[in-house]
Amino acid sequence: MKEHYYDKLLNIKTRGEQIGFPTSLHYYRYEPTPYSALEKLFEKYDVKPGDRVVDFGCGKGRLNFYIHYFFKASVVGVEMNEEFCRAAEENYKGYIKKHRTNKGEIQFYCSLAEEYPIHPADNRFYFFNPFSIQIFMTIINNILLSYEKASRELELILYYPSEDYIYFLESNTPFSLKNEVDLKELYGDKPNERFLIYRLGY
Repeated sequence: MKEHYYDKLLNIKTRGEQIGFPTSLHYYRYEPTPYSALEKLFEKYDVKPGDRVVDFGCGKGRLNFYIHYFFKASVVGVEMNEEFCRAAEENYKGYIKKHRTNKGEIQFYCSLAEEYPIHPADNRFYFFNPFSIQIFMTIINNILLSYEKASRELELILYYPSEDYIYFLESNTPFSLKNEVDLKELYGDKPNERFLIYRLGY
């Protein structure tokens, strides 16, 4: 029910999963974050209008439009699948027909996640377990290089986090766990059904 409600509210089409599988073993099957999970996340996690949120493996842009609509933050979607990139751009056209946006507040990059150039304003990064630990490590290193050039508070939001991601962050990076949002109300006692938020700086 919520899938239909929010898609209609935002004037976008993001339901449905990927048909077939990615050609690379390093990239995983696309699935949008359920709206009910997003509701739970943002009951406990604040996004401010001055934030710039990057969604790696954004698919059709669900998270991007949700955040922009409710929090007025700038959002960037990074997606390697050209079909999903086109769908995200079509969703953008639908979204701006109903909701006001300023130029540059919603952007999509059709590229491999590890090739996305981290912008000095990027300060929130979202991952729904979209690719292998090798790709994740490369992206985190890109983020840390950006941090060295432009110090700022950074946060990583992991949904359905893999043990590999967690081990790497806690053993090999300066990021520290800030908060955990469990989803037991929605999914019962499933250990991976949760959000982990890691912070660096300030």
